[in-house]
Amino acid sequence: MNATALEPAFQFTLSDWNTRASVRTSTHDYRLPNDVMQQLETRHWFPPAFLPYLAHPAIEAAGRSLLHRLTARHLVHFLDYTTLLEHRIVNRAVEVIVHGELPVDVPLSMKTAALQLYTDEGYHALFSHQVAEQIAGIYAIGGRPAMPGRITRMEALIARTAPEQRPLTGFLLGFVSETIIARELLDVCRDNLVSGVNDMLRDHLTDEARHSRYFTEAFHYLWRHLDPQHQTFAATTLLEIIETFFEADEPWLRKSLRDAGIADSTVHEIIDELTTGQANRRRARTGSIATLNALKKAGFFAEPHIRILFVEAGLIDG
Repeated sequence: MNATALEPAFQFTLSDWNTRASVRTSTHDYRLPNDVMQQLETRHWFPPAFLPYLAHPAIEAAGRSLLHRLTARHLVHFLDYTTLLEHRIVNRAVEVIVHGELPVDVPLSMKTAALQLYTDEGYHALFSHQVAEQIAGIYAIGGRPAMPGRITRMEALIARTAPEQRPLTGFLLGFVSETIIARELLDVCRDNLVSGVNDMLRDHLTDEARHSRYFTEAFHYLWRHLDPQHQTFAATTLLEIIETFFEADEPWLRKSLRDAGIADSTVHEIIDELTTGQANRRRARTGSIATLNALKKAGFFAEPHIRILFVEAGLIDG
């Protein structure tokens, strides 16, 4: 068998986009139900299991009303973050593919699918904003959208990157984001959520599952065609990006807890527990499984010096 026969068969398509993308086919209007308060007797705004600080004795003792207020605040912040992420990070990653800014030439099929993905992400930003506005109105959540710490860190990474490497950095940010968010949405959608929120997140998940596959394949193609210098740059940058995605948003969380009436002593305890290096590494290792699997599939860890980097960071086993 010749070498060509062993090459991966890259397709770069969003399967049946015309009949499956939520922007083309969804019938949901993403309005919260009139009986939302009744639904909250058995449902959630956001899965409490995803927010370990809700298990603090002071918060548990305060009852379900505070739990709903805190999960609503978290969901609004997550949706505001999603709107910014889709516009400033993911669609920027798509632009570098479409407009030939990467250090390797890419197939036309990759560019065409990227344009479809760009359309999807604009719609995700729209419905995330629409749902966030409704929930913020119920709980009188002001001062938004607060700039998420994750977006600030990602934009800072791009700003300090040499101009000639920024397109590749932008693509890598999109790759990590899309492989992470598909897994996150899948886990979130397993909870019993308020209708409207549930409809929106499930439509988002349906699209992101395909986006994750697309970015996985696009990274695989890119990795095989990068020269060693660009591969080394990509490896160190990916490590920083993954770590960035799992740092706690300390300023926002501190303000959210205080605005909800949580005592300063409790706020300090929660923040201290969430922001340790060990806690960050644990979140990164468990939360980036899909990204790490995509890297492995591309042969990323076949390079010993790259594997050592990720072992030392605690993301993979030696």
